[in-house]
Amino acid sequence: GFHGFGRSATDANGEFRFTTLKPGPVAGRGNAMQAPHIEIAIFARGLMQHLVTRAYFEGEALNATDPVLTMVDDPARRATLVAKPQGNGIWRLDIRLQGEGETVFLEV
Repeated sequence: GFHGFGRSATDANGEFRFTTLKPGPVAGRGNAMQAPHIEIAIFARGLMQHLVTRAYFEGEALNATDPVLTMVDDPARRATLVAKPQGNGIWRLDIRLQGEGETVFLEV
């Protein structure tokens, strides 16, 4: 039931950091369970509209059946949406706007 919101600018290296709770599964359309994830919207100078993506968590059982994550057929592209553990409660997701390893962005 947590509906948090955060905003962050990137630093000189293009990095940002959030401290929040790790979400649990969420019911989606037709009561299909969605894997735990965080919605991310990116606003930047030069973008005509914001970009939307998600951060899923590596190792979550529901990743295999999540209705949004499974729409991405290519495993390498799907991996751009999955955060990797970096230590005790720390997760890392690199977001790339273009080029090699470009993050999957969602049309909403």
